[in-house]
Amino acid sequence: MNTAQTNQSQPHVVIVGGGFGGLYAAKALGKAPVKVTLIDKRNFHLFQPLLYQVATGSLSPADIASPLRVVLGKNKNTHVLLDRVVDLDPQTQKVYLQDHPELDYDILIIATGVSHHYFGNEHWQATAPGLKTVEDALEIRRRIFLAFEAAEKETDPEKRQAFLTFAIVGGGPTGVELAGAIAEIAHGSLKNEFRNIDTSETRILLLEGMDRLLPPYPAELSAKAQSSLEKLGVTVKTKALVTEIAEDVITVKYGDHSEQIRSNTILWAAGVKASRMGKALAERTGAELDRVGRVMVEPDLTIAGYPNIFVIGDLANFPHQGEKPLPGVAPVAIQEGEYVAKLISKRLKNQTMPPFRYFDVGNLAVIGQNSAVVNLGFIKLSGLLAWLIWVFAHIYYLIEFDNKLIVMVQWGWNYFTRGRGARLITDQKITPDGKQVETEANQYELLKN
Repeated sequence: MNTAQTNQSQPHVVIVGGGFGGLYAAKALGKAPVKVTLIDKRNFHLFQPLLYQVATGSLSPADIASPLRVVLGKNKNTHVLLDRVVDLDPQTQKVYLQDHPELDYDILIIATGVSHHYFGNEHWQATAPGLKTVEDALEIRRRIFLAFEAAEKETDPEKRQAFLTFAIVGGGPTGVELAGAIAEIAHGSLKNEFRNIDTSETRILLLEGMDRLLPPYPAELSAKAQSSLEKLGVTVKTKALVTEIAEDVITVKYGDHSEQIRSNTILWAAGVKASRMGKALAERTGAELDRVGRVMVEPDLTIAGYPNIFVIGDLANFPHQGEKPLPGVAPVAIQEGEYVAKLISKRLKNQTMPPFRYFDVGNLAVIGQNSAVVNLGFIKLSGLLAWLIWVFAHIYYLIEFDNKLIVMVQWGWNYFTRGRGARLITDQKITPDGKQVETEANQYELLKN
């Protein structure tokens, strides 16, 4: 480790990103003999695995978010900065911020995650939003519930069906969870609330380019997930490649055959790409990137040639365990963050640690109430037991006790009432560059933008 010091008597650890990796690294360094600065463009940590529940009206944003200053308030060695890192200089060991003077670092931890990947079709984003931020979730929630309201007023049968058709691109966990939740909304929560439409006639399409849903999961769990979705009323289409997304039409190719589907609500869950920090690291350090821009890291999660720069979480490609890189899931980021914190403490004592090794806690995906699939390695489960494991696992990983309690109570209430109390339609619009715009335009027209 480079021991060039800042003006402080203790080494300065700068952490960029307050997601799972960055936050758990900061928490674990709370009692270490270092000065810690955590930088994030948001003032809160977001529990992304439950973001789809905000998008479908089960939870409110505050239920799954924790202010960073609250979480790290007891760490007297930690300073939180609300800002954005725009560049870095590994030679002088500085990071440059958007609205703050540059910071010197002795150790740098980059954990800025990933964003949506439209595979060169970024113009689709305005029509088919993805689900990575609170703003994304609120926009999707607005579109879902506004679609039913628009259908209620529509007299043309063809246009009404377009409002009642939901197309979800991508059959990974996010796509599966969104499809199942929308099906429960249409066939359960809203069933008796409209007078001019029958919400059970809602058409929900889940489009996956591979030959089965949940490709990383064992084939038998993929099959059970598809069967459970179909029982909820979801139409699953595999080997379905999206070739065009227009204002209210999605074009899908199956082999040599193409189909145009009219849908006013198209949601994107098909892929991710690394944050821009990956490219910045490559330019400044010569780090190798994979095809989606993730940084190839060493066995100790550092960048080759820079033992004081760590990359963790979804931004890191860790190819040193198994045939494939570690998946971009919360447990991986958490374990990486805790490992790096422990490694830093060991190095300060001139001690060493073995390379990072991920302890696989399994993969989980929920389909609907009482239905999920769980792969724990030694056992594969589906149905009610898998759903209960999913419930308690997510409660366990929520950061604050308040969040755990609120979510438990809300889930308990929803379980017995099948209600979705956070169904507000807010008059907001997210532009393709991610900015929130308040507008007084007609909501019916907003749905098509």
